[in-house]
Amino acid sequence: MKWAQGIDKLGLTLYFLLCAFAIANIYSVEPASGSRQAVWFGVSVFVGIIIFMMRTKFFENMAGIIYIIGLLLLIGLFPFGTEILGQKNWYKFGPVSLQPVEFAKIGTALMLANYVSGPDFNLKNRKSLWTSLAIIGVPAVVVLLIPDVGSLLVFIAFFIALYREGLSGWFFGVGFIFAAVFLVALAIDPLYVVAGIVIIAGIAVFLNQARIHWNVISVSAIVGGIGILCGLAYATPTILEKLPTHQRERIEVLYKGEKAFRDTSGYNLLYSKTAIGSGGFFGKGYREGSVTQGKFVPEQSTDYIFCTVGEEWGFFGSSLLVIAYSVFIGRIYYLSEKQKSTFNRVFGYCFASILLIHFSINLGMVMGLFPTVGIPLPFFSYGGSSLLAFSTMTFIFFKLNYTDRNSLV
Repeated sequence: MKWAQGIDKLGLTLYFLLCAFAIANIYSVEPASGSRQAVWFGVSVFVGIIIFMMRTKFFENMAGIIYIIGLLLLIGLFPFGTEILGQKNWYKFGPVSLQPVEFAKIGTALMLANYVSGPDFNLKNRKSLWTSLAIIGVPAVVVLLIPDVGSLLVFIAFFIALYREGLSGWFFGVGFIFAAVFLVALAIDPLYVVAGIVIIAGIAVFLNQARIHWNVISVSAIVGGIGILCGLAYATPTILEKLPTHQRERIEVLYKGEKAFRDTSGYNLLYSKTAIGSGGFFGKGYREGSVTQGKFVPEQSTDYIFCTVGEEWGFFGSSLLVIAYSVFIGRIYYLSEKQKSTFNRVFGYCFASILLIHFSINLGMVMGLFPTVGIPLPFFSYGGSSLLAFSTMTFIFFKLNYTDRNSLV
């Protein structure tokens, strides 16, 4: 069929397979939630059909308005939001709940793509750099104030898209160094961390002394950077103590193990690992998981849905799911790189990177490799807002790709 030329069949097939498998797994542990997720899937497909009927330029022209609406919805949470599971990041309309941060990600991706594709954009220009950072930073700050740490981490995705467009790798390097110092200082005495920082910095300066322009600015930058890192190392224990108890324990679980907090923050992880491990190679069978069917894992249809897959479908089924996600995300990156339009490419990179971070953190969370931060598994975790938002980004990208492949330019 001529009208189907340009539709990425592999990508859309993977999308439908992931959604169908998700509904089946949600239904396995919570039939009522599974039925509601099926309804949301139908709504998502309907929205997708509408998106495919729209003109592609609509997303470029309306990027600013969609961005502002998403930002206003985030700000509106402070006076009008409803607290669910300890976080005031939801609007509640009778039986329907809406999480605006999911849609703010769409607005940010569209706005960033719109700005980067402009004729005057150049990341080597300070105005372009700071404007790009502001587009990402404004909603990120609001998310931090909510606070929603899990969603805040997802905003790293937009820096990945900017890196593709020429952003210096120093942004990631500096972020990695700060994160490493913080995590190491949680495990060992800050004095040893400071000593390590000074030694490593000294070696780095010695090896690169020929490249360093020795003046007041460079010396001040080196000394200031070392001082900030040393200060962070000493401040880490205090920062940890100031966190709410449940957040502090979620971090400490990584170092002390879930059994040390089995009655509090380690409970979820303990039974999640138990469920995944008990599945063996081929799993116990659909709706036959004793841990998940026994409701031992809280949030097992939402953030911890992967433990249901691990117990009922085993290592084999879990591996197939991981492969499906990897191929889908890789496909988005591949298609993004082939786009003739900068707008399409940047939006595609934003979308693929959002998926990548959600996927990586969620799986790391349920297996004890990352603290519990409340990040859903895309298309899979129960939640109408999440499914609708991810589906909307999926259909927008495949619409952009469809237009790009059929363009004569």
